[in-house]
Amino acid sequence: MADDKLRREIAFEAARLMYLRHETEYFRAKRKAARKICSDWIKPKDLPNNREIREQIQQLARLHEGETRIDKLREMRFEALRIMRLMRPFRPKLIGSTLTGHVRRGSDIDIHVFSNSLEAVESVLQEEGMTYDVEHKRVRKYGEERVFTHLHLLDGYRFELTMYAEDKANYVFKSSVTGQAMERATIPELEQLLAREYPDSQIEKEVAGMEERVDRFLIYRALLIPLESVMQSQAYHPEGDALYHSLQVFDRARDELPYDEEFLLAALLHDVGKAIDPHDHVQAALTALEGTLTPRTQWLIEHHMEAHGLADGTLGARARRRLEESPDFEDLILLGECDRKGRERGAHAPDVEDALDYIRDLARMYG
Repeated sequence: MADDKLRREIAFEAARLMYLRHETEYFRAKRKAARKICSDWIKPKDLPNNREIREQIQQLARLHEGETRIDKLREMRFEALRIMRLMRPFRPKLIGSTLTGHVRRGSDIDIHVFSNSLEAVESVLQEEGMTYDVEHKRVRKYGEERVFTHLHLLDGYRFELTMYAEDKANYVFKSSVTGQAMERATIPELEQLLAREYPDSQIEKEVAGMEERVDRFLIYRALLIPLESVMQSQAYHPEGDALYHSLQVFDRARDELPYDEEFLLAALLHDVGKAIDPHDHVQAALTALEGTLTPRTQWLIEHHMEAHGLADGTLGARARRRLEESPDFEDLILLGECDRKGRERGAHAPDVEDALDYIRDLARMYG
């Protein structure tokens, strides 16, 4: 295989892995792509660099996301400003795709913060009532191992706040993509960027609107996470906990109707009531989700247990006729099929964040 063709194929496969978020790091994606495409040893000079892979990722994003990327980028930048203002005592700097414009589905908003105290940063997030988790990640580069502290914040978009010591605030970091000085923006610099890129916007009004918004996806996440502790009957659910089951059902539903947000939400959320009231999980789910669902999604969740009666012939004729009157009857049957297929031990399933990101992107794409 010609070297340039091999390089392009590896770049495309690595980009595909990163776009689908099967891998999040360039090095790992590059190595996995090389192993898939060529079983022989690959010369380092034949491997694509990070910039080539990023260009392929952007092509995939343009192909699959179209003009919605532009609206998404704009919203992410205003969200970044809102969080950076909260983090003002820690001299925050925006980095990554939100700054450069290379966003794609599932992109985080990446911000550097500078503090010698993790507790001080956490206290700000706690005062705002934000959901976050802390990760201490070991990274080995150039023969040296370092531990990076990341705060993963879910607040409309996913944020990754990376903590550095206070004396690193003026340090020039290098980009893993270009090898050059990393692009970073302080709060004033981001405000200038927003004014320049979006001259018709009112920055303060936009930021205030985001602060007042209730994000339904945070509600969905809060209801899904407890399902991991809900163990189910092995006779009916050999796969294990209710969260793993729900994510499998979502994955089956996505294979069937990948662009139907209402159907996918029904598949993902149909069992959230099991962590609230296992004796009547359907009504518990509907009560907890009230005001966040369309009537169609609500109807599918309300009747998903009857779909099993339809399948095994135990549902009465009158109840069946009542369901058949709905224009969503066929989708209810399909939901039941996905529910029954989502019960495999060891089957692939996305994680909660990826499932919610997928549906969130559909919501932005199709309104």
